Amino acid sequence: MNFISKLSVAVATGGYIGKIAFAPGTFGSLPGLLLYWVMAQMHTGYAVVLTLAVIAAAVWSAGRAEAVMGQKDPGAIVIDEIAGMAVVFVGLPLSWPLAVSGFVLFRIFDIIKPFPVGWLERRFDGGLGVVIDDVAAGLICRVILAAALAVLPAGFG
Repeated sequence: MNFISKLSVAVATGGYIGKIAFAPGTFGSLPGLLLYWVMAQMHTGYAVVLTLAVIAAAVWSAGRAEAVMGQKDPGAIVIDEIAGMAVVFVGLPLSWPLAVSGFVLFRIFDIIKPFPVGWLERRFDGGLGVVIDDVAAGLICRVILAAALAVLPAGFG
């Protein structure tokens, strides 16, 4: 395996977090909380650019890692969860209630795959197919959290 193949697998597995045998998607979503903390420290415009960069890196690495691993969307690929979590939290203020709510909501939507999440997963192949459903799940969660921030007491955000 050449350097680029090794790099793609390392990125796609979230630094090999995805190799954890039990619940790799859940463990793979945890770095998204660190990304949330980082994004909350920066201007929203920079956080959007960072999120787009993570999505682009996810599409590239997931597609390449699929080929290296010889499987379609193997469970060890968790960069899609990290990208989805970035979408959940981009532009949100840092708070524990948001972190927990966003994490739990994202895992639920990533697992149950309501329309259009599941449809998107089936519609696309390669790296885009691996990542697009998580980005869609992240967008749904982001909308829910934004609505919650608009109607719940200030302590939520």
